[in-house]
Amino acid sequence: MKTKIGLFVVAAAFLIAYGACKNDVTSTDNQQTQGKTGNPAIDALTEQIAASPKDAQLYASRGKLFYENEGYDEAIRDLTVALQFDSANVDYHHLLSDVYLDYFQSRLALRTMERAAALYPERIPTLLKLCEVQYTLKQYKASLQTIDRILKIDPQNGDAFLMMGLNTRELNDTDRALKAFQKAIEIDPELIDAWINLGQMNAKLNKPDAERYFDSAIRIAPDNITAIHAKADFLRDKNDLNGAIALYKKLNTIDVQYDEGYLNAGLLYLDQDSIEQARKMFDLVIEVNPINIQAYCFRGIAHEKAGAFARAEKDYETALRMAPEYELASEGLARVKGKK
Repeated sequence: MKTKIGLFVVAAAFLIAYGACKNDVTSTDNQQTQGKTGNPAIDALTEQIAASPKDAQLYASRGKLFYENEGYDEAIRDLTVALQFDSANVDYHHLLSDVYLDYFQSRLALRTMERAAALYPERIPTLLKLCEVQYTLKQYKASLQTIDRILKIDPQNGDAFLMMGLNTRELNDTDRALKAFQKAIEIDPELIDAWINLGQMNAKLNKPDAERYFDSAIRIAPDNITAIHAKADFLRDKNDLNGAIALYKKLNTIDVQYDEGYLNAGLLYLDQDSIEQARKMFDLVIEVNPINIQAYCFRGIAHEKAGAFARAEKDYETALRMAPEYELASEGLARVKGKK
């Protein structure tokens, strides 16, 4: 009985918090049901909402589709309405928190997860998400307190130890972080991020076995972009530039749209004075991500080294249009301005 009363109080508080904007949200949503978006799935849900305007799941489903299509304001409105009709649905809280995070409204993401954790104080996925949001907001001590709550419920939760490692690493508690990551992989050997962090931390400590942690991560997940990139960075820092380039290029056999692979390979080619190969890599970056400012700047450097000053000038100017304070591009432009 005590638990039910507590849940009712929290739910009531949630409804009061959201109720203030209920009329505005519902009005806005009703307007949304009038028009077509051009997305067949969203428009189909809009028609269903018009027929069943109090169905929380319909709003949540449409909100999810808006979110997937970067319609953040619309997603927030729909999920807020869904929560008005079903305030205890934890999945709606989680999804709304994701939308807020991706929409750079991290404080609202945190408040959303705090409400969810108040509704479900012993639900581990909710507590894990709360500690992740706290970590994202650099609230490391608060995140560790949430992790303590998780470990009291489940002392062998690998994800909790992973999060403990991430937080203590940020707090510069190296020994505790290493122990936490080690515990995480002992509990769940497939926690790729724990292997990567162990590799990075041991590399920083100049431990001779650092590479094996990256290799373990890649062995567990051969196509994991983060693991391969981390191993490439490790080889680069060890001055194995050819090995690093091979891995950076491997990233783009897995994901041709991953611009960081092309960019990093291009930078190392530039270091080796392989100017034409570097330029080709920067071309690929710009092809998949036309707003990658660094790619324009470094392609400008490649053109400059090749004596193509007009092309270099154009690239530097493009970089500066997107980032007027970009010092490297500004210096490059000053060097090539007026050269033929």
